[in-house]
Amino acid sequence: MTARVVPYHCPYCGGEDLRPYAPELDSTGLDSDVEIKGGWHCADCTRVFAVKYHGMAAAPQYPAPPTD
Repeated sequence: MTARVVPYHCPYCGGEDLRPYAPELDSTGLDSDVEIKGGWHCADCTRVFAVKYHGMAAAPQYPAPPTD
């Protein structure tokens, strides 16, 4: 499994010009606007977002049909 999930479209505008987000540091050494690790920057709408994998849901269990 990779360390970063790669999105193909921006979840806000649907744009495809996505690049890994690297915060720009100001004079204090901190990014004053956005604190996000492993994020993506959309060049079309200028939003920064992250994708997180939470896991898989268990498949529903159904009883077997009667075998008469």
